[in-house]
Amino acid sequence: ENPTEVEATLRKIINDTAASLPGISVDIKRLLLANSMRPLPGNTPLVEAIQKHGETVFGEAIPALGTPLYTDVRLFSEVGIPGVIYGAGPRTVLESHAKRADERLNLEDLRKATKVVARSLQDLLQDRLQ
Repeated sequence: ENPTEVEATLRKIINDTAASLPGISVDIKRLLLANSMRPLPGNTPLVEAIQKHGETVFGEAIPALGTPLYTDVRLFSEVGIPGVIYGAGPRTVLESHAKRADERLNLEDLRKATKVVARSLQDLLQDRLQ
């Protein structure tokens, strides 16, 4: 998504709704305008390694897709540093209770994700380790 377009759409919906309700006014302040992380050519080997080992360890395909979370990796991507976002635990914000006091993670998922990362790094560093 284009964050500027999304913001404009949300502002219009909020302002139009408020205008239709007598006595209601709104003041909208932007807290953050975050661009989506985009794949960069240099992250392909890391994505492929994580997908390969993720499927082996978790027993299911690991798709390369977006997530509605804010992470600093996006900032590196914006300046041309390739990276990926990969984490353990629930697959949705609702399941994980992300950014709330009761955010949760199944420890077995953490163990498995650690194996995925370790195996991926071993693959990527293989030439340097010899």
